[in-house]
Amino acid sequence: MGFFDRLFGNTQEEKEQPKISFGRYTDSYKPPSRYDAWDEAQALFEQERFLESYKRFFQYLRDEEEDNVRCQEAKGGLAFELYQGSKKITGTATPHKVRVEAKVVQAESFNVGVLRRLLEQNFDLKYSRFALDEVGNINIVFDTYTLDGSPYKLYYALREVAIKADKQDDLLVEEFRHLTPIETTHLEELPPEEKATKYQYIEEQIERVLNEIEHGKLDPHQYASSYGYLLLDLIFKLDYLIKPEGFMMESLERLHRRYYENDGKSTAARNEQLCRGLKALAKRPAEDYYREMYRGRSTFGITHTVNHDRVAAIIEGELYHMDWYLEHGYDSIALAIPGYIVGFCLFNYAVPKPDRDLFHLYYQIVEGGYFRRLGFTFNYYDPTTGQFDKRAIRRAISRIVDRNKAYYPQLSFPTGSLVYDSLPAFARSYLRIIRALNLAKAI
Repeated sequence: MGFFDRLFGNTQEEKEQPKISFGRYTDSYKPPSRYDAWDEAQALFEQERFLESYKRFFQYLRDEEEDNVRCQEAKGGLAFELYQGSKKITGTATPHKVRVEAKVVQAESFNVGVLRRLLEQNFDLKYSRFALDEVGNINIVFDTYTLDGSPYKLYYALREVAIKADKQDDLLVEEFRHLTPIETTHLEELPPEEKATKYQYIEEQIERVLNEIEHGKLDPHQYASSYGYLLLDLIFKLDYLIKPEGFMMESLERLHRRYYENDGKSTAARNEQLCRGLKALAKRPAEDYYREMYRGRSTFGITHTVNHDRVAAIIEGELYHMDWYLEHGYDSIALAIPGYIVGFCLFNYAVPKPDRDLFHLYYQIVEGGYFRRLGFTFNYYDPTTGQFDKRAIRRAISRIVDRNKAYYPQLSFPTGSLVYDSLPAFARSYLRIIRALNLAKAI
């Protein structure tokens, strides 16, 4: 970033922006002090100083920005609570035992379908179990003796309880209408205009892609893989930009799983399956979406951590597929391929922080209209004129480099190699540069 940009940096994109979260939470970006707390927790546990070990363990889990974990001394030991999306997980630890509980939903009565579902779920759980309390709440419970409650075991047990409880509450309420949510007072309701913008975006994007498949220039059977990129780009984009909970999140995950299942189906048949699922989402009432739109806090990520080499390999293996479409004027499919790459990485992995920041900027550029409707003031690309704000893009990239330089001292983004001929051409050049980044960490 140049001297005058730093001195007179009161640009639109640097002004106060809306506090809106995007994408899946990850616990992979912890500062060094948190990893020190983890090492101390393990050492203290081996010395059988269990409560001291657990104090350090909860320090490791805590994310200051999320304010997601609280632990304090209580009679006989420790009392703690942590948050995962819509759920609060509470527990106690004594020198002899640890018990954890998350209230999932409340029921005035039970039918066979609900009880069967919980029984089936219990078979899939490794550490915890669904249980009923004395007032009819469906809970997830985990307990263990401290001698067998190492930080490793506690981490994976808490993760199972938290993620399962967060997912199942919305799913159970969606399917069994006599069940009601419970302990949701910590959730922050999204502003009505934000909900409306997100719902409108869902409808617009699904309609756009389905219309492209039904009326596009390419034959959907002969060029099935082309439309596969378009559909998967949409699924990943909705997951990241809407940040859905409950039924929509599960629906997108299910469509993703089915597309990659080794079931012998052709790509065209897989595309038809995705289209049916997306049409079903488009038919959902706005109220069902609004019920799942809230701002919570999280402790555990659900994606696997990967290094930059994995990101570079995905870009290398997919990006060249857009060249033919770009050369022959199929811009929408050409643009879907870099969108698929970005979305696939963010949907499946916790990528290195510079990659995540640059991928987020990619969406801010390509989906700028959506961000502006949400209240963001930057305008990196104007689709009506096809013009880029090159200076604003360079500044945004420079800020990302500056934020990550301490951990990645070799990080450098050659903005002079960006191509501004068209949006697909820009996307291709942008990902080519990301592929070649040096993300070696500081020693």
